[in-house]
Formats: sequence, structure tokens, C-alpha cells
Amino acid sequence: MFFKKSKKYQQGECMKNKILILFTASLLILTGCSAAINLQGKVAGISSGKFFYQDGNLVSDYKADIDAVWQACEKSVTDLKAKDIRKERKISTGVITSVIQDERVIIKVEYAGRDLTSVSVFVGTIGNSMASRLIHDRIIGNLKIN
Repeated sequence: MFFKKSKKYQQGECMKNKILILFTASLLILTGCSAAINLQGKVAGISSGKFFYQDGNLVSDYKADIDAVWQACEKSVTDLKAKDIRKERKISTGVITSVIQDERVIIKVEYAGRDLTSVSVFVGTIGNSMASRLIHDRIIGNLKIN
């Protein structure tokens, strides 16, 4: 027995296919330069291959000694006219906490290997990727100067 599909059913199938195509196209467009994953409440993503975004922290590795990166981070905070600057430096790690334009900024510097240093920037209460990217750009500029 063959059943003829109703016109209403065919329209529903057509709409479902259109939504599926639109959803797939949106995914392809959005993942062109950046991608994000949510695993057990933790959000991680890659932006332009250089930065890694995790739980509001924008992380990047620099091919430079930890001392040079630390100095570049200090200069970046100063250049951005930060207030309430607190620095805590140890042998292989360091944290700079400050307020820039009424937003709390935390910069974590960590030794990752010989001439390799990891820097994590967190801005605001939930993480502001654009502001974090701006700070990373300042750090890169200050590293090139040194």
C-alpha cells in the first residue's frame, strides 16, 4: 500500500530541509576563523590559530623569555593607564591585576619552556575577548620594542 503524502506534510518537509540548510550554512560561516566548544560547563575555543580562548581567558604563547614577556606585560598595563596595579612575580609565574577603564584585568604569565612563555588575559567579570585581544596586541608590540 502506498500512501500519498499530504500537501501540508510536504510543506513541512520542505521547511525542515530549508532550516537544515540554513543551519549548516551558518555553522560554516561562523567557524571560518574561530571555533568554540563547550565541555562540561567549560568553554574553549581557537581564534585565528594564534589565540586560545578558555573560560573567559584569552591565552597565547610567545616565543620569548619569561622576563622579557613580564616586562612587556608591565609596560602594556602602564600604556593603557591602569589603576590599582598589583604585581605578584615568582620564578616561573607571575600575575598582574589592575583596573583599566573601569574593568578588572588579570594577566597571568607562565613559563612554558625555553624561550616560550604563556600569557593569559581575563577582562571584566565574564571575560571580554576583544579587550583581551587588544591587551595581547599591546604585549606583542612591546615585545618587538625590547
